[in-house]
Amino acid sequence: MDKIYMNQLSFYGYHGVFTEENTLGQRFLVDLILELDLEKAAADDELEESVDYGEIYKSVKKIVEGKPVKLVETIAKAICDELLESYEKVFACTVKVIKPDPPIPGHYQSVAVELRRGRNE
Repeated sequence: MDKIYMNQLSFYGYHGVFTEENTLGQRFLVDLILELDLEKAAADDELEESVDYGEIYKSVKKIVEGKPVKLVETIAKAICDELLESYEKVFACTVKVIKPDPPIPGHYQSVAVELRRGRNE
């Protein structure tokens, strides 16, 4: 299966378990891997045979910048569900939601959750 990668999509949301996260908000980064057949798109050079990256971005933005939830797991699942429901050419997707600055003690680059979902799973 062919893949489209969309890396480090950046958003600002109000998700989290702690009150400060829901009040102040924070950055969220999203990495996507979309699995689909791109043979016809490559041969015909037509967007209709692939997916519109701009539309994918808007779909993800609506979720990440939308109604606050507690867990990044919930955000990742909502993105997977939306991509598989709205983009029929996408056979499977891997979604990684990254919190670069979570309010937890310690030294680290980020925390993240990654889910992979497919149409037959």
